[in-house]
This record gives sequence, structure tokens and C-alpha cells, in this order.
Amino acid sequence: MAPTLRSLAPLLALALACSQAPQRPVSPAEVRALRVAALPEGPDDPAWRAAPVHAAALLPQDVVEPRLLAPSTVSLEAQSLTDGKRVAFRLAWSSPGHADTVIPARFSDAVAVQLPARAAPEAPNPMMGEAGLPVEITYWRAAWQAMVDGRPDTLAALYPNARVDHYPFEAASLAAGSPEQAAMARRFAPARALGNPMAGPRPRPVQDLRATGPGTLSPSEQQVSSGAGKATPGGWAVVLVRPLPAGLEPGKRSQVAFAVWQGGQGEVGARKMRTGWIPLALEGGK
Repeated sequence: MAPTLRSLAPLLALALACSQAPQRPVSPAEVRALRVAALPEGPDDPAWRAAPVHAAALLPQDVVEPRLLAPSTVSLEAQSLTDGKRVAFRLAWSSPGHADTVIPARFSDAVAVQLPARAAPEAPNPMMGEAGLPVEITYWRAAWQAMVDGRPDTLAALYPNARVDHYPFEAASLAAGSPEQAAMARRFAPARALGNPMAGPRPRPVQDLRATGPGTLSPSEQQVSSGAGKATPGGWAVVLVRPLPAGLEPGKRSQVAFAVWQGGQGEVGARKMRTGWIPLALEGGK
């Protein structure tokens, strides 16, 4: 039976609606940070609809050991906004497995933004800077986001099918919350007892880092960045917010670089997909 005009009406209406859907602005040659009054803290904020999308091509880190020899993530979408004092980046990329745990032989998905520590005509080496020309890095990890979102930092949460007969620091003879119990817990968690910043629950899913070349990465003296990420049907969408580097003001230009780790494919540390320097243009005015 031939379709009638009435039966085709819903399909025609859907096609018309799709054709009238607003297209996202694009910025093929640079990352353009639009000026806004207030920066969004999450990837679903409507403010991102006006920010141009830059499709950043990624390449394997195959310069220093341990190298990544098999390409994984092809590209990520980068958007940026600034309030004149801080800059925010929204990064979205494909990640089939949503890896968000860090246990033996398993790693977490992650993403990072790298900026020169000081805006200047001479850019540092894009491979994590160089002597005398440091870079600042804001790093987000999916495993940290899971903790911030409420997943307990316990073996039971990481290994839900495991069964434990007894933990020494949960012995009945130790009063809950007592100094004796706390001391026993520290004995079986030496990294926390020593104040290792990478151990234990985290108050935020991001970390500020600084480097002057490969092998020099270290935590920044102050943690000033914020961020939030969420799983999407095909990957992740993450927002990273940090102060503008020294010398970078609205209306000026600098560079930015990105890195992505697919934890489910064994990417961690130097094994990552990365970009070179991409021009970063901050909108002035207001």
C-alpha cells in the first residue's frame, strides 16, 4: 500500500526539525576562549553551546620511554571560556570502556590540559616544557571523579565480588575510632601514613602539576584548579577550570596542548595520546 500524506507527516516534521537544529560554532585553526561573566563548572552547562569547538587531532607519545606505539584516541573536542581571570576548557572524547578504577594491571581514563607557565613569544617544548620554560598541567582522572561522586575508597568497592575473612584494623578488640584502631589502619596503609598525595580519598577529581621536560613532573605548590567530568554514551565530557597563567590576559594569545589516556588499553604515565601546541586566543573586552 502506498503511503499517504497523513502517514508521512510525522517523518516530514522530524526531518524539518533536524534541518533547523542549531549547528555548533567551530574553530578549526585555534582554540578560542569566549569571554563570559561566570565560568561553568560542569560539562552540561548551557554556556558551552556558544563556545566554538576545536577538533584537536591526537598522536601517540612515541618520543620518550615508555612510548605508546599503537594509536588509540583519534581526536578530542575542545572548547574554552574565560572570565578574564580564569580559563575553562570542556573536553570530550571517545572511550569505549569508561575505565574508572586503579588497581593492579588496570588503569583509569584521564585527560590533561597543558599551558606555558608564562605567556611569552617563545613557547616551551610541547613535550612537557624544558629547562627555564616550565609548563603548568591540570590533570583529571576518572577514578578520582568516581571517588568524588561517592564511590567508597575501599577494597569492597573496587572488588565487589571478593570476600574478606578479617582485617586486622577491624578487630573486635579495637574500639571504633580509637587511637589504636587508627594506628593499625595506618600500618596497613603506608602510603597514606606517609602523606602520599596520590593515596586515599580525594576532595577533587583534578590535580595541578608542573614540569620542565619529560621526567620532571611534580605536584604544584598550590592546588588551584577545579573540574568535573561525566560519562557520556560514547566516552567522557570533562570541564577543567584554572587561573590564567602569568602574562596571559583577555585579548592576548598563547598556546595550549591536550593529552588523553585510555586506561582500558593500558595507557598510563608517558603512554598517552597527545597534541602539539595549539594556538589559544582569549576574547577581550567586557
